[in-house]
Order: sequence, then structure tokens, then C-alpha cells
Amino acid sequence: MELRQLQYFVEVAKREHVSEAAEALHVAQSAISRQIANLEAELGVQLFEREGRNVKLTPVGRHFLPHVETALKAIEYAKQQIEEYLDPERGTIKIGFPTSLASHTMPMVISAFKEEHPNVAFHLRQGAYRYLIEAVKKREIDLAFLGPVPTGEPGIKGEILFSETFAALLPSNHPLAKRKSLVLNELRNDPFVTFPEGYVLHQIVLDACHQAGFSPVISSEGEDLDAIKGLVSAGIGVTLLPESAFYETVLRFAVKVPIEMPQVKRNVGIIVSDHHELAPSVKVFYRFVKDFFAQLERYQ
Repeated sequence: MELRQLQYFVEVAKREHVSEAAEALHVAQSAISRQIANLEAELGVQLFEREGRNVKLTPVGRHFLPHVETALKAIEYAKQQIEEYLDPERGTIKIGFPTSLASHTMPMVISAFKEEHPNVAFHLRQGAYRYLIEAVKKREIDLAFLGPVPTGEPGIKGEILFSETFAALLPSNHPLAKRKSLVLNELRNDPFVTFPEGYVLHQIVLDACHQAGFSPVISSEGEDLDAIKGLVSAGIGVTLLPESAFYETVLRFAVKVPIEMPQVKRNVGIIVSDHHELAPSVKVFYRFVKDFFAQLERYQ
């Protein structure tokens, strides 16, 4: 069984078309067909069946696919480890992050790291809370920034970096817009704009409102901060956002008002796999991030 056979198998399974897989891999279609035939002969099973001009995985092919993908990831990770042991300053770090940390926290950390380690490359992936946890477990990414840091999650090790409070975002013509602070219960009759269910910021808003003694009426949802802020600016509703969402942001037709009671907070941190050793360049970044935020805390 050869590595290229497994690579060809995964590409054809993904595209369900031999010619498209050949084009993506920059090899002849006949070479892919021949190598897959050799793989099937070695395994003694049929992995694909033809459906018109396309090919589909057989039941045994579908069973084989995730094992091959896991094996290829392990091989790629091993190659990365060797390359980075030879030169940790030239590795590639795969980082996940949620939308709430995209505008301030991520640019701040990465730009500071690049000043000291200019040859390290980054592959960044934005995603929802649960997706990022699973991506770390599956080694699709090396680490992820999350808020709050998950506790009791099998296979995950978390490190809290800082805590931040939430504030209310109101349309500029809202009756409470000129207040220096508010009690969250004062928004009980307002429609709320939130992230969709499944996003951790959605749950934080629900929990805060329940703590304040009411269940919010959610009128609209948005999947990124700009959408949420735009809906509030349009007068569609109010929302709660973490302080990091307001950094270096000029709000048009909306105002931030601190919440006096209850205090709504979250911690923000970094998670890595608890089952796999970090690659050298990832270790360098992981240590840098912890030191970076420790210094920020000391100067605040």
C-alpha cells in the first residue's frame, strides 16, 4: 500500500469524479485509475462503484475513508514535526478563533508574535465554539482561542488568558442611550439581536437575561459582529457584546452602555489537544501568548 494510492483514494472520494481528482492532483487520469485499481486488488475489495459519469464509494469504501484520512493527517503531522525540529522558526501554525475575537485580539497577538518570529507562518480559521473544540481534537488546527475556556472537555487542555465584561449595545435613539450605565432588567421589553443558537455568545446573552429575571425576545440573528452591530444600528433591537468587540470600532447610530447589574463576564483563553505533543513552532507560540497576556494584565 503506497502513500500516493491513499492520497488518490481520498481525492476521488471527495470529488466523486476521477477526472476532477486528476486535475486537482496534476496527474493523468489513467494514473489515478491504475493506482486505485492496485489498492482495491491489494485490499481485495471494491472501493468505488460507477454512477453515470461519477463514482461513489461502496459501503466498505465509506468505512475505509475516515481511517485513511486519519492516517494521512498523522503522516502530515509527522512531516511537520521533522521540519520544525530542524527549524522551529519556519513552521506553520494553524489557529482557530471565534468571530468575537477577530477584530482586536487576534490581530494584536499575531502582529506582536510576528515581530519576534517573522518567518513563522499562520493558517487561520474562524469558526463557532463547538466547531473549534472538535477541530483541535481532530488536529485540523493546532490550537484555538475561545471564550469562555471549556472545562471538563475530554481531550482538551485550556489556559485562561484574560477576563472581560459585557456591555449593552443600543440604537442611538433608544431611551437609555444617554445613560452612563443600566440595569439589564431595564431591557426586558426590548427585542434582542443575537448570534444564532449554538454560538456561545447566544447562550451568554440568554443566561445573563435569565439572571436578570426575564427571557429575552429574540427578533433577529446575525453570524458576525458587523451584522449584529448593523442590526442594532438599524433599530432592530438591542444586544450584549464583550468589551473586545468594541475596540477600535466607530459605532454609527448605536451606543455602548455599561451594565451595572448583573455583571456579565467571560474568560478568554487558548485550548490545545491534551493527547498530542505540540509541534516546536506551536510550543513557541503557545508560550508567547501566555507571557504576552500575563504582561498585559500586569500593566493594567
